[in-house]
Amino acid sequence: MKIVMVLTSHSELGNTGKKTGFWLEEFAAPYYVFKDAGAEVVLASPAGGQPPLDPKSDLPDFQTELTHRFKADPAAQQALANTVKLDSVRADDFDAVFYPGGHGPLWDLAESSTSIALIEAFERAGKPVSFVCHAPGVLRHVKTTSGEPLVKGRKVTGFTNGEEADVELTNVVPFLVEDELIALGAKYDKGPNWAPFVVEDGKLITGQNPASSEAVAKALVAMLS
Repeated sequence: MKIVMVLTSHSELGNTGKKTGFWLEEFAAPYYVFKDAGAEVVLASPAGGQPPLDPKSDLPDFQTELTHRFKADPAAQQALANTVKLDSVRADDFDAVFYPGGHGPLWDLAESSTSIALIEAFERAGKPVSFVCHAPGVLRHVKTTSGEPLVKGRKVTGFTNGEEADVELTNVVPFLVEDELIALGAKYDKGPNWAPFVVEDGKLITGQNPASSEAVAKALVAMLS
């Protein structure tokens, strides 16, 4: 079982002067779910090297057992500091792909032709594709072989408009994940704000928010098993 995790390389939170990136828990929880299941995990990002961490996700309030495990794991930290360049990743070499969220992916991965082509390659090979929180937003330009949006008519979830309002970034992000998925014709569903919520539709797995990241990863492992 070989899984590639694709992280953002984008660190600027719009025009706020603040920093963003990937959300720590959405990386750490799936990383250990995969490792503990015996998977080989490769980390990738558009720029390669150390992806930017959303500083908010490093605050005490957002730490979990698995983020603490990461902070005590030099091998995992080394792997994260040395992500491979996304354009070197081939779907043929992996069984599945997983995208952690954070706000960063809305700027770079959502618009990356490399990321779009990679997701399309996994999907066309019948391999699972999985996304959590803001990461379902990277599907906005992904198409089926017939040229339709990949999410059209598919059951999905992702970070809600209400959750974006809670973090006061509705007018900062380039687009709202919930609105975008609905506009693309997806059958968007959601649970209560900040509660775990995961949707599976064939080989497409999406999770609503940080609390859903472990469950998305477990769903992916179950699918690969």
